[in-house]
Formats: sequence, structure tokens, C-alpha cells
Amino acid sequence: MKNLLISCLLLVAATSTRAQSLPVYLDNSKSMDERIEDALSRMTLDEKIRVLHAQSKFSSRGVPRLGFPDLWTDDGPHGIRPDVLWDSWRDAGQTNDSVVAFPALTCLAASWNPGLARAYGKSLGEEARYRGKDMVLGPGVNIYRTPLGGRNFEYLGEDPFLASTMVVPYIQGLQSNGVAACVKHFALNNDEANRHHLNVIVNDRALNEIYLPAYKAAVQKGKVWAVMCAYNYYNNQPMCANEKLVVKKLKGEWGFDGVAITDWGVKTTTDDAVKYGLDMEFGTHTDGLHKESKNAYNNYYLAFPYMKGIISGKYGTKELDEKVRRVLRLFYRTTMNPDRKTGFLCSEDHYATARKVGEEGIVLLQNQRNVLPLNLRKAKRILVVGENAVKMMTVGGGSSSLKVQREITPIEGLKARLKGMGIEVDYARGYVGDTTGYYNGVRTGQDLREYRSEDELIKEAVAKAKGADYIIYIGGLNKSEHQDDEGYDRLTYGLPYNQDRLIEALARANKNLVYVNISGNAVAMPWKSRVPAIVQGWFLGSEAGEALAAVLTGDANPSGKLPFTWPAKLEDVGAHALNTYPGTWRRDHELIDEEYKEGLYVGYRWVDHAKTTPLFAFGHGLSYTSFKLSDLHVDKSAMTRDGQMTFTVKVKNTGKVAGAEVVQLYIHDNESSLERPYKELKGFQKVYLQPGESKEVSITIDNEALSFYDDKAGAWKSEDGDFEALVGNASDNLPLKLKFQLK
Repeated sequence: MKNLLISCLLLVAATSTRAQSLPVYLDNSKSMDERIEDALSRMTLDEKIRVLHAQSKFSSRGVPRLGFPDLWTDDGPHGIRPDVLWDSWRDAGQTNDSVVAFPALTCLAASWNPGLARAYGKSLGEEARYRGKDMVLGPGVNIYRTPLGGRNFEYLGEDPFLASTMVVPYIQGLQSNGVAACVKHFALNNDEANRHHLNVIVNDRALNEIYLPAYKAAVQKGKVWAVMCAYNYYNNQPMCANEKLVVKKLKGEWGFDGVAITDWGVKTTTDDAVKYGLDMEFGTHTDGLHKESKNAYNNYYLAFPYMKGIISGKYGTKELDEKVRRVLRLFYRTTMNPDRKTGFLCSEDHYATARKVGEEGIVLLQNQRNVLPLNLRKAKRILVVGENAVKMMTVGGGSSSLKVQREITPIEGLKARLKGMGIEVDYARGYVGDTTGYYNGVRTGQDLREYRSEDELIKEAVAKAKGADYIIYIGGLNKSEHQDDEGYDRLTYGLPYNQDRLIEALARANKNLVYVNISGNAVAMPWKSRVPAIVQGWFLGSEAGEALAAVLTGDANPSGKLPFTWPAKLEDVGAHALNTYPGTWRRDHELIDEEYKEGLYVGYRWVDHAKTTPLFAFGHGLSYTSFKLSDLHVDKSAMTRDGQMTFTVKVKNTGKVAGAEVVQLYIHDNESSLERPYKELKGFQKVYLQPGESKEVSITIDNEALSFYDDKAGAWKSEDGDFEALVGNASDNLPLKLKFQLK
């Protein structure tokens, strides 16, 4: 016993001695701020400068002398991008960087399920860790302002409350792996085609109420560790060095303690980068985006030019040390985090998450005569039509393009589901779209060349349609230029490749036509009244075919709700009705001024304001069962500014199959000193019910839900008075109403 005691004392003494000799910056028992200050005091000027800028296309320098590893970033937000060469955008040709492709963020938003958002982020973070990545460049939360936006598929829809609610658990799940999320593209990046030249003009109310809330939530609630600044300008300053939004708003008012990084290929100057909030430069117009020069990184604005300015006395070291502190904090959260796990790649859990997100995000837009789900007891022959039934969608679209371990196409998923049931699945291409299937060294592996004419393809499809029990048309957009693609916006609202002509012909040939729209955007549907079933299928990633087959056959009951308004025509969108898109050239500065004249009235807010009728409303989505909402009540008739109020509604599944409904709460302000939208989403909850089952759903709001931004005061405020709660299952279906007061 005595020997054991002596051994324990010696061990404690040895441990104490080691702790005393351990530098503060390496001592995990010390606070992060103490460690940061100690590390900063040990760094040379050269080491400080090196951690502020890239050393390769996707990495930045650590501090080898002090034991800080290099930091590796990679594109998201739907999967971990394949590796490229050190100084080139060419694919590195590795064989171990295939991943799971998760559904695009529009699909995640359409699930209206924050729990799924957390699982999505956690799975993505695990894949990043296994691939050795320390920062994922995502998620994206730019607002869906126009259906022509080429990058809308990467974002979380039109509503700031929905986007804010979904982005927080995504970030928390991802960062639980010790991998930094990098929310993007801060801010006002709503135009891809002109993103390098666009100077956005927007009033402060719209800026704070529509375009910034999701970023604010990411910072203050999600505690995001990095923010990527957009290409565009605001207040005639580039977003990567913007005094009002980066310095005063992001780092000042919101208290962001992470790093502000550039997007790849941003324009700025060293002076602005030093003064206006840029911390890490991963690609600027010097030019990390295009030039493949070994010396390019040393010529970045925050590299040699910054060092020379400090040595010459042009710049002090106060700004430098503040930037380095932020970078060191990032290191301690990621590369220096002793609790980080190894992660997983292509695990079955990740595929299950991808499929679940797909199934819950798919939206049943229309279902006349209950054409869906497919009646598999009576069907003998199903015809699948459309190039998107066989085309891989994980490739292309810009930086979100992925090299995947597998991608199940829609027709593969349907055939697998119907195998052994005696149902013939035939195919007709119907139209010719993009045939390249290539991006940044990643190929679809498909040869989609076609030598038949449009007339011949339509004739074949119609002939086959006449003898089929169902026609499942899988079309829409793809990830080619001027469709859903980074760097490009759509040129028209209509479907490409003359698909409307084919759809009209199929509708005449067979009454059981199901249209599945693959896209991240709304499209024109001049044939809507002649197509009984319409499904929004998004870009669904690796499990696309499985998820779609599950919904079409009824294995999964659709519960997705639109995260954006689906307009009947482009002129029904505020940005286009007021002719503010895409802006006008200012040749004096090679900038395009684009004024957001619609202000607060984006999406369903514009629908209410302009009294338009969309094809499908924000929040709309059907089910294979039916639900009844009733008995809306509240726990008090009036709320104080420091209090809360809880609304409760009874939801009953009145149909014959299990399903999920999304209860949506909107608030209407009866009278305000400033103009406000008629209603705004302020709460929602998804509830799962068996046939005949009822549950009570409660949604709690506080003063924030009743507040608006007073641009004259430069602050949020609420006003005493009467309000109305509007409850239902879509922005155009809110049958339950209840008045209350703020006192």
C-alpha cells in the first residue's frame, strides 16, 4: 500500500513538472485567450503574415516552428470536393477522395426539419475529417430573390426565418467534429453572372430584415467559426473589405470572434484588406483564382505587400495582431483541437442521412385524381421519359461539383424498387440536353450523345406513352451554364431544351402523367393544368434514385414544403416587376449598380403586397394523407417585451396512411409606424402522425418575432398594439387566426 502511495505521489509530481514546463500556448488547461496571447507573443512577423494567406489552392500555412499544422479547406456545402493539385485547379487524380453527395440545400430547407439539418452537418463534418479537411466552405444562406439565380440550389430559400432556423443546427453538427463551418457568401450575393462587378443598393430595412438574419443566426446562435465574404460590392466597397458590414456589423454589433475569409478571386486592395476586416485571404484578384504561379500566394494583398507596408511604417501591427488572434482561435478550434475524432467516409449512416433528407425534402406540388403514389397492384408498364432520369447530377454546377462513390439515378432507383414485381419499366429520352457531364476533372462516366432529331425523340416517347399505365417524366434543369450553375444566371424562366413541347405531347397521349422537376429553382409550367401530378425533385445527391422511388411508390409519404414561392411568370417576382434585375453599368468604375427596389417584399411578401397568384405558394406541399388543424389557442392574451407567448394547435391525421405535416405560424401586425409586409413566418414545427392520431403542437415566440428594423434609429424595435397569429400549412392556407397584444 505504501509503495502504491509513493508511486501515485511520484506520478503527480512528474505530471506537475511536465505541466510547469509546457508552454502556455500548448497547455490545454489554460483558457483559449491565454494560449492565443502566448502563441502570438512567440511568432515572428514572417510567421504572422504567412497564416493570413493561402499557400496553395485550398490550404494556408500553420506555424511549424511552434507545432501548428497547416489549415486545409475544401468546398461544400453538399459534400467534400475532390482534391486538386497544389498550384492548379486540375483534378489531383486521387482514388481515395470519393464521397457521399448529400441533397442540395434547397432540398434540406424543403424538409423544414432542423433535426435533419444537424444530422446533415454532422455527417458532412465526419467526411471532411476523414479527408483531412479543417474547414468546409459552406453552408450558403443567400436569399432566393429571383428564380433566375444560378446558385440558388446551394442556399436555404427565400425566407430569413426559415434559413436562420435551418442553418444553426447544420453549423452545430458540422463543427461538432472540430471542422469549421464557413457560412457564405456574406452578403447580398444574389446575382451570379455579374458577381465580380455588382454594387448592391438596398435600404437598411431590407438589408437587416431579409438579407442578414441568417448570417446573424449563424454567428450568434450557431457560433460559426468562419464567414466567407462575397464577390459583390456594397456601399461601393468590396464585401471582403467592407467597413459597414464586416467591421461594424459582423465583428462589431454581432460579436463574431471567428475569421472573415475571401472567396476565391475577390478584388480589393491591401489598404482596404488591412483596415476593413479581412482576416484570411484564400484567393484574390492577384490572382489565386486563375493564375497558376508558384509566387502568386506571396503577392496576395495580405502577403508581401502587407509585410513591406509594416516594415516601411505604412501600417502598424495592431490590425495585424487582431487578424492573427482570430486565425489562432481558428487553429485551436480545429487543427489544435485534441478532441477531434478521425471521422468516417461513405458510411452507411451517411447514405441513410442523405436518403432521409431527400425523402423529406421532395415536395408533392400537385396530385389530381390521386395519380400518386403509383398503384403497383394494377400497373403493368411504366414509361420513364427525360434525360434527367439517367443523367448524374452530382457533377457540375461549379464548386459544389463532387466525385462520388456512387450515385443512383432516378431510373435505376425505380427499377430496383420494382424488380421482381412483374412491372416493365421502359425508357424514352424525349429531349437532348447537356451531354458533356464534365467539371474540374470529374466525369459522369456517361455517353449521352444523341443523333436523332427533336421530332424523332418526341415521336418515340409519345408512341411508348400510349401503351403505358404511367408516364414518369423526369426533366427540369441540370448543372450546365445558364441553368443551376455557379458563375451563371438563367437567361429565361422557361424550361430549356424545348421540354414544354414534349410535355404537352405526353399529356395528350396519356392521362397518368407524372412530372418530376429536377432543379434548385422554380420553372415556368404553362402545361400545369394538363399534368395531374407534379413533384419537385431537387438535386438529391448520391441517393437520388432511392429517395425518388420511395416517394413515387408511396414507401415514403412526401412531407416537403417549398422554401420559396413558385411564381406563375417572371413578372410576378418583385425584382423583375420593378425592372431592377440585373442592374445598370457604371462605366466610370466598371461596376453595375443593382438597386433592390422591392425592398422588404421578397417571395411571399411580394405576393401579398402585389396581390399576385403563384403557381405554388411558399410553404406549400401535399401529402398522401390528409390533416386537420384545429383548436388554436394561446397561453395568454398579451405579451410583454421581456416575456414569451406560446400558441398551441391540434393536428390530426385524417387519412389512411402515416405522414408528417408542417404547422406554420405567421404574424400580422395590425398597425405599425413603418410599412411592414402583411405577414411573416415566425415559427414552424414538423409533426409525424399515424392514421387517426392527433397531437398538440406548440410554437413559442418572443419580442423578436414582433420586431422590425427602424432604419432612422438604426435599431430593432417593437411597438405596443394588436397583432394576429395566422396558422396553417402554407403561406396561402392559413385558416386559423388568433388576436393578441404586445404591451
